[in-house]
Amino acid sequence: MGQFIYGRNTVRSAIKEGKVLKVYLQNTIKDREIERECSQKGIKIIYKTPKELEQMAQGVHQGVLAEVTNYEFVSLEYLINKSKNAQYPLLVMLDGIKDPHNLGAIMRSCDAFGAQGIIVGKHNQVGLTATVAKVSTGAIDHIRVAQVNNLNQAIKTLKEAGFWVVSSDGSANLDYRQIDYKCPIVLVVGSEGEGISRLVLENSDFITKIPMCGSVNSLNASVATAIYLAAIHNNRFPL
Repeated sequence: MGQFIYGRNTVRSAIKEGKVLKVYLQNTIKDREIERECSQKGIKIIYKTPKELEQMAQGVHQGVLAEVTNYEFVSLEYLINKSKNAQYPLLVMLDGIKDPHNLGAIMRSCDAFGAQGIIVGKHNQVGLTATVAKVSTGAIDHIRVAQVNNLNQAIKTLKEAGFWVVSSDGSANLDYRQIDYKCPIVLVVGSEGEGISRLVLENSDFITKIPMCGSVNSLNASVATAIYLAAIHNNRFPL
């Protein structure tokens, strides 16, 4: 038995990637594209009432829900090897991100700015859930996630593989725009409330911050990640 995902773009991406077992469509809505894609892949369609879909999805389903094979983590070694094909390898490490909306949004940014994958800890971290898949709008099918027992041990392994570790922390003195990112980079982002753990900061090569001009003193984790990833991309590939 797999898990349920919902939302039109999320389901279509999963169909394309061959992860869908069954599709459930709202019986009051005609979705010819998804019906055609299911027919081409030999995927069974089951029609449900709006109320039935709402009970299954427990969220905004846009008239479509699918049962998919479970999303699985990959190994850290897999991400390191995958990164070797990139001109400038880029991985994102998340320290204590518990909100599935944050993880899904971070996946979208990673896909948009060319990161090869995400690294998370085994504890105090949201899993690869249906909400993550929905918010990622299909990025979950392309951005692989490695789950490790210990982030600091993972950092040691990454450094041995040639990566430099850049952490985001509001107490830093170094502006994130002062770094030259034209090398293998691991960007570390912590939770909005607790930030990055002390040992991870101590094992970082650079601790940087995003200067704040307004009255708030912090940004949502997914917003901060997007800002960093855009800056890294612009540094590496200027106009």
